[in-house]
Amino acid sequence: MPNPLLSPESLRTAAGRDDERSGWAAPDPGAIGTVDPMHGDTVSKWHGGLATASGAASATLMLLLLLLASGTFTWFATDTNADGTAVVFPAGWVIGGAIVGLVCVLAAQFRPHAARWLAPAYAVAEGVVLGAISRAFETAYDGIVLQAVGATLGVFTVMLLMYRSGMITVNARFRRIVMGATLGVLGFYLVSWLIGLFGSAPSYMTQGTGLGIIVSLVVTAIAAANLALDFDLIDTAERERMPAYMEWYCAMGLLVTLVWLYMEMLRLLAKLRDN
Repeated sequence: MPNPLLSPESLRTAAGRDDERSGWAAPDPGAIGTVDPMHGDTVSKWHGGLATASGAASATLMLLLLLLASGTFTWFATDTNADGTAVVFPAGWVIGGAIVGLVCVLAAQFRPHAARWLAPAYAVAEGVVLGAISRAFETAYDGIVLQAVGATLGVFTVMLLMYRSGMITVNARFRRIVMGATLGVLGFYLVSWLIGLFGSAPSYMTQGTGLGIIVSLVVTAIAAANLALDFDLIDTAERERMPAYMEWYCAMGLLVTLVWLYMEMLRLLAKLRDN
């Protein structure tokens, strides 16, 4: 699923929207611990400090642990049929988890201050969905989940190293290209879904044909490129001295990208095995 949370405009707008609501403004350097004239309290006590990249990393780790916990629970709660060849989904859990996850993402767009609660709720809900889907893929393709997890972590590590080393520079042109490609993927999936409603799903979505593998490779590359945008925007939150709750907002956006990347890895590996 393309990441709807993190863009330079949405990040600044989100912080600004809550700043106007609460009267918050980033303090001058050295202002942490000084008296806030509006609230008569210290900046650090009233506002919880400022966003940092390390804080966003800690929040992301916490969200990943929550996702893993709920996903593991759903994995073991998902049964297989008598011959063990197909999964019997806990349909209510999966549908409910997908709805709750979508609501959390949309709510965070309008209430980023609530991301510290919305982000954990999203992680738990999405873990339920991924747990059931992963069990289905594992039943059909033995060992595929571990491969997909390893590939996702590998891509994440490589993208982080390339970003930190300066091999990838997130400038305005790079951002426009990646965001345009991401919107293109969203439209592509929407059209494919509509086609599937009135007939069989397009072969390039489900089958290991040459075209299907190419489509998955392209989409996976776009998902990976979104990680660079996420890293850059976490740095932006720290550099522009945004409030501390933006750590959870950024971590939630990064988790959305990682979930999307993992799902694309599952699809790609499944197609490669079918080929």
